[in-house]
Amino acid sequence: MKSLRAQNHPLANSAAELDLLENSEYPYSFQEKLQESDLFPLQPISLDVLQINVGKMCNQVCKHCHVDAGPDRKEIMDQEIMKACLNVIASEKIKSIDLTGGAPEMNPHFRWFVSQIRQINPSVEIIVRCNLTIIVANPKFNDLPAFFKENNITVVSSLPYFTALKTNAQRGDGVFEKSIEALHMLNEVGYGKEGTGLILNLVYNPSGAFLPGSQAGLEAEFKKKLEKLYGIEFNSLFTITNLPISRFLEFLVRSGNYESYMEKLIESYNPLAASQVMCRSMISVGWDGQLYDCDFNQMLELPVATQQSRHIKDWNRQTLLDREIIVNQHCFGCTAGAGSSCGGATS
Repeated sequence: MKSLRAQNHPLANSAAELDLLENSEYPYSFQEKLQESDLFPLQPISLDVLQINVGKMCNQVCKHCHVDAGPDRKEIMDQEIMKACLNVIASEKIKSIDLTGGAPEMNPHFRWFVSQIRQINPSVEIIVRCNLTIIVANPKFNDLPAFFKENNITVVSSLPYFTALKTNAQRGDGVFEKSIEALHMLNEVGYGKEGTGLILNLVYNPSGAFLPGSQAGLEAEFKKKLEKLYGIEFNSLFTITNLPISRFLEFLVRSGNYESYMEKLIESYNPLAASQVMCRSMISVGWDGQLYDCDFNQMLELPVATQQSRHIKDWNRQTLLDREIIVNQHCFGCTAGAGSSCGGATS
């Protein structure tokens, strides 16, 4: 196999990340693997999920964060862009609205936006990717569990492990303890409890340069340990592969793991997972209204291929359905092993 090693310096922006991904030497390109699987060009099969990044501001600075989110980020979706999103939600048969960030709750218009979505479509699934610690970070967020329940929100939250050591190493000192406190608050209003209909799903990201283990096995272990140690209940565990972009890519380069990790992703390519990648059924909306094939392409500033519908204000269903999905080497992360999506393993 040819060397994958690239220049050994931290990556400062998406342009540098793309340069590294594109100009390193690989045994295969992602496009070539799709061609072997009769999947190139990769095209949408539906527009079921509208994933909306309402801002990059966050109360945490997680080591694996592909958004590079943190307290110092100022990119916040305004109400004008939110209203354009609402127009699309009103006119389209979207199955899931997936709100992400940063910490989406830190957007000053977050609650208004959620309430407007629920008024427009009382039955649509609204997912909020809550980092848990936001619930206990400030008294003004303490009522989030009640707000989530009132609006029948599906809560999806990252919890790297069921012990403090591994969780805090990845997400920051004290994050585990605050996460456990927030999970108790969610359980108290019914989240994760059988028969309530209030869905609480957890997300597992590996803490190093390796692929996640069996989703079913990890879910069983998490459920057993969290219930026994902390009396916490939840519905499902999603395993998500860390993609080689942003902070995780910086870690790979600094630690000398970039070459071996990319080899692992490429060697683990799964054609079935490739056929079921999330970008085939979703559109990602940036904080400024720009449209992307997925949240990862958004962070690499790779907009949808169609010139006619690159902004939420220019939404055109047929044009978006007819587009070719933009792919690059980072896409191997979504097709390795059992596959990876915002909803966990895909095969």
